[in-house]
Amino acid sequence: MQAIQAGLPVWIADLIRMLQLVIGRIPVLWIKAIHIMAVISWMAGLFYLPRLMVYHVQAEPGSDKSETFKIMERRLYKAIMVPAMVVAWICGLVLAVEWDYFSEGWFHAKLLFVVILTVFNFMLGKRLKEFADDRNQYSERYFRIINEIPTLIMIAVVILVILRPF
Repeated sequence: MQAIQAGLPVWIADLIRMLQLVIGRIPVLWIKAIHIMAVISWMAGLFYLPRLMVYHVQAEPGSDKSETFKIMERRLYKAIMVPAMVVAWICGLVLAVEWDYFSEGWFHAKLLFVVILTVFNFMLGKRLKEFADDRNQYSERYFRIINEIPTLIMIAVVILVILRPF
């Protein structure tokens, strides 16, 4: 298999092979469309959750406003962001194998940025838990700054995917 030749761990190659069998009957352009929709949904959450946290910092812990933010943040994270991230990863890996992207430099850079976004996603999940427990220790300024991270990564990924500079 091409993925194994590209140096992927065997368990990842096996997972991709299994996904190809499950998804194998779906035309590749449908997988690409689903991937794009999942990425858009995930990115929307990555843009919006830190912004919600900016406003949540301003609310008094335990107040009605704070409790409302907790519900909004939890629903955004669990119902939209995490499922969209998983679908984006699955479809993206299937496409990468289908089109043999693992041997291309631009894809390695894109994959690194997607891993960073994934870590960022889980870091937001940790901040979410701290808010849920009324233990937030971060400032409004902190959330305003980290709110820019997904935008910068999105710019880099779009340039890599469209221009394929290396």
